[in-house]
Amino acid sequence: MKSVRNALNRRAKGEKGFTLVELIVVLVILAILAALLVPALTGYIDKAKEEKIIAETRMTVMAAQTEVDEAYAIAKGFSAKVEAAGASGAAVDKFSIGDQEVNTSAILTLAEVKGTITEITVESDGHIAKLTYKDANGKTCTYTKATKADAGTYKAN
Repeated sequence: MKSVRNALNRRAKGEKGFTLVELIVVLVILAILAALLVPALTGYIDKAKEEKIIAETRMTVMAAQTEVDEAYAIAKGFSAKVEAAGASGAAVDKFSIGDQEVNTSAILTLAEVKGTITEITVESDGHIAKLTYKDANGKTCTYTKATKADAGTYKAN
């Protein structure tokens, strides 16, 4: 009680500033707030990264479907399922739809992404059944077509 009275007396005399105890209390409060906020913020960051790769995979699937549709329209009589996969998660450079070649670099350019396609499956009707995309940081996401009514599912790994 005496230290509080001394602090009040000093302020009454015109001395300005904070005592060491007041500064320590403020720092302790800030440290507690930081300890509570950091885990919450890292959760938001992880979720944002996952949403980013899913968005990039969606763009890649749409671009792949566009390129496959173009090749499918030109390749007459195409009726085979196409599967292309890189060895041990390596990038697929190109695959064929009938007599038409589809370069994955054209797909990635159209999608405006910087990753790679490590696996792609095209059904005999020309629809993308499965696509695995790996972003520049090495994180992967797989699109799988579910049913005709469902647009498909995206699963980030």
